[in-house]
Amino acid sequence: MTGNNDKGSFALDDGDIVINRPKLGEFYILGVEMGGPEHGVVFENRNQVVTPPGRLYQRNGAAFRLFNEMPRLRQSRPDRMVNDLASSFGGHWLVSEPLKRIFESVDPEGFAFAECEFILHDGSVGPKHYLCDVVRTLDAVDETTSRIRIELDNDFPGGKYYSEGSGARFAFKKDVVGSAHVFLTPYNSMMVFCDRTLRDTLIEQGFGKESDTRGVSLEDAAALGVYTLPPSYWPENR
Repeated sequence: MTGNNDKGSFALDDGDIVINRPKLGEFYILGVEMGGPEHGVVFENRNQVVTPPGRLYQRNGAAFRLFNEMPRLRQSRPDRMVNDLASSFGGHWLVSEPLKRIFESVDPEGFAFAECEFILHDGSVGPKHYLCDVVRTLDAVDETTSRIRIELDNDFPGGKYYSEGSGARFAFKKDVVGSAHVFLTPYNSMMVFCDRTLRDTLIEQGFGKESDTRGVSLEDAAALGVYTLPPSYWPENR
């Protein structure tokens, strides 16, 4: 199942024109920049901190719940260090203090954080880092006008899954998004959406720039992976 693929205006059965088509520069996929050498930072007490089903906090929009000990990270190699945004820490992001401040300044209700004990290779205390999760979920994707693959299966939460494969283009229900600057969709918990406000703030503060991303990936949700396709599929040619 996919969204509407008409190149012109989208139309509903009753003849009304839908203008809420995917629009470049409105929403972005916020994630971790992939590639590069391994960071060499180890989550030493993961088994003591992370309990089934493998998440540190209750996904209720509140915050990380209390646990018996602080997450402890150790730099295992003196020549390797994590970026300001990294993944694979018990299923959570790891963020630096500067990046945490940006997230909190733009959307304090959208994120949850847990401070970590960060130990450098020589045994000294490292810069502050935090486990981080997005704790807002909105059913805001406009399936009628998005150009995405929707997989249907009762095993998926809510019975469906949004694919972010090459050529996907997302449109959003603005009344559902409201004033939120960051959110998840209930149909793909690995995909974090942010608006132009958060994206621009990150860029202005030096995160997500092509020259030095500092671990932050920002990809336009209206053209996700589309530039890997032939030019006839590019937004400016549609």
